[in-house]
Amino acid sequence: MLFVCVRNGGKSQMAAGLMRHAAAQHGLAVQISSAGTEAGTKLNAQSVESLAEIGVDISTARTHQLTADDVRAADLVVVLGGEARVEPAEGTPVEVWETDEPSTRGIEGMERMRLVRDDIAARVEDLIGRLG
Repeated sequence: MLFVCVRNGGKSQMAAGLMRHAAAQHGLAVQISSAGTEAGTKLNAQSVESLAEIGVDISTARTHQLTADDVRAADLVVVLGGEARVEPAEGTPVEVWETDEPSTRGIEGMERMRLVRDDIAARVEDLIGRLG
């Protein structure tokens, strides 16, 4: 499973961390990675902090530039937000999560990041349910 956003410093890293945590809780063996269509060089500190608040540690994660091989190797690609674009590989489904963006409502800082985290966490739980 591959989670993708633009910079690979926030939402896709959060989704991967939340999925690893949820998969472990449900006893599922799932390979999880994340990447960015224009990968940055560091994680969003507020993303890391918001997950730490709920016991999920992504502090050692590193950003990764998306490659066509990444897409081909995945059994599912999940794109977070409307900015990142992923060219589907034959046989690899691509799912787009139009995640909540509280900044459009004037919500910033850690309050924003907690809302983003909770939105992604709910979507991860739904995906875990579908995986079974």
